[in-house]
Amino acid sequence: MELCAKGQPITFVEHGTPAERAGVQCGDVLLCINDSPVIDLIDYEALTARRTLKLDLIRAGEPVTIILRKDEYEPLGLCFETTLMSRMMTCRNHCLFCFIDQMPKGVRSSLNVKDDDWRMSFIMGNYVTLTNVSDAEFNRIIERRVSPLYVSVHATDPEVRTKIMRNPTAGRIMERLTALKNAGLRFHAQIVLCRDLNDGEVLNRTLADLSALAPACASVAIVPVGVTRFRDGLPVLKTFDAEQSRAVIETVETLQSEYLRQYGTRLVFLSDEWYLNAGMTLPEPEAYEEYDQIENGVGLLRMFEEDFRYALSEQEKRIVPRRFSIAGGTAAYPFFLELYKELNPYGIETELHPIPNRWFGGNVHVAGLVTGSDLLSELTDKRLFDPLLIPKNMLRETEDVFLDGMTLSDVESALGVSIRTFSDGTELISELFEE
Repeated sequence: MELCAKGQPITFVEHGTPAERAGVQCGDVLLCINDSPVIDLIDYEALTARRTLKLDLIRAGEPVTIILRKDEYEPLGLCFETTLMSRMMTCRNHCLFCFIDQMPKGVRSSLNVKDDDWRMSFIMGNYVTLTNVSDAEFNRIIERRVSPLYVSVHATDPEVRTKIMRNPTAGRIMERLTALKNAGLRFHAQIVLCRDLNDGEVLNRTLADLSALAPACASVAIVPVGVTRFRDGLPVLKTFDAEQSRAVIETVETLQSEYLRQYGTRLVFLSDEWYLNAGMTLPEPEAYEEYDQIENGVGLLRMFEEDFRYALSEQEKRIVPRRFSIAGGTAAYPFFLELYKELNPYGIETELHPIPNRWFGGNVHVAGLVTGSDLLSELTDKRLFDPLLIPKNMLRETEDVFLDGMTLSDVESALGVSIRTFSDGTELISELFEE
């Protein structure tokens, strides 16, 4: 047998699965499935969806071929060294507004990883530029029917996009997006908007180009550029004030009405930050449609509000009133201050603490980037009700660690209160009414 791939070492064979019944063993090296090389998880999932499989393996240095039959889409039952079955694809762009470049020195190494992996875009919804994808890899996206992707577009004008990303291949974005459409694949787009760089007429062109690709282009999110205090040696970036934010909102809402008539969807959506910065009321929940861009902060507050009110409506007034302290970012403080007044008739009093972000500085005001040291700077020596509630996204996923490396227990000890977390309005109500 001619070797057709470098090989994927099998670390575990799940009991009772088609692979175990067919005789696949832990320690075997998987080379090909139905004569196609298995490069990564995308290939593996696509190739194992069939009923009849031919597995080309290496066992103890010798080639082995196994034929097996299973139900369509039934998991084969193999585990490998890494989830992706290959190394993460890293970013070779040098974007003017890259947030990682604006990190302080000395942060943990994981915060400095620049990934631009289209596979994580498909699996996890991470945004990728498609700038670091070779033609061969892009053809594999088409061949494997990877859809939807989440694409950081920023600008469709080739010169502007190349200037933003400082990568000579960045100007090919419309070529790539059009190829996705022609292949019947879908994508969601993201625009990080910078004053005097990709706003104004550049933004108008970008939205015109993307809307022409609908429905392949399923949605577009526009978020304001985030600037920290750690930009020494980096290009100067201008942020949007209240009046400029209102102008962006007016432009986009006009286009939303047009797109709704033409495509049956508003197509382009603004993150909540625009409305908070402009001092304007958020759109109604239906304006966010399916909340496709929730990870970009588009409709996040309205979704929280809906969950909060629904969960609250199922509660009864507490027999014994309780008080809670809640900490969050400064951006949405007026929104939550008004919302939490609805708890008063239920015997719940909240003391809301907006936490300035001194660690990142700049125009960073969202709760998800508040650090442990920010909490201590603002809350030390203040009267706090116990427990203190904080949004779960202040902490690293699966770990009780803030972005600055402080742990949850570090902050609890320093403040002298217990801390509980909540991820949405439903969880907050659950914490508030827990006996």
